[in-house]
Amino acid sequence: MRPAEPADVEAIVELRATVMRPDLERLGRFDEYRVRQRLRDSFSSRHTSVVLAGGAFAGCVAMRPAEDARWLEHFYLTPGVQGRGLGSAVLRTVLAGADADGVLVRLNVLQGSAARRLYERHGFTVEAQDPVDIYMVRLPYTGALEA
Repeated sequence: MRPAEPADVEAIVELRATVMRPDLERLGRFDEYRVRQRLRDSFSSRHTSVVLAGGAFAGCVAMRPAEDARWLEHFYLTPGVQGRGLGSAVLRTVLAGADADGVLVRLNVLQGSAARRLYERHGFTVEAQDPVDIYMVRLPYTGALEA
């Protein structure tokens, strides 16, 4: 991974549109303009990392600080690298930082998205949901065994 730069935004915008399209269409929420503009409006290179595979652009992930947590956002991988363990490796990396700081992590995932299983494998649990989104939370791992 490398820090994102402002010039990365359009590659990330297009990746988001590609990756989210099937779930958004299934939910009746896909809009060619909106799916791109929402990322442009919220993009912060300061909190975003670009994921590389073999030196090439393979995705992105953002960890946005909030008052009581960090928000895991804009976590997208190109379809060609999905299902090969890269997503787990990226999650382990970003979650290790939150764990070291003792901070919980929040995210939202679309209803019916296969990404939910990935998040659950990494300790996220459902906090709330609505017809479109599932809101998940992960407490920081301290290394202590629970009784």
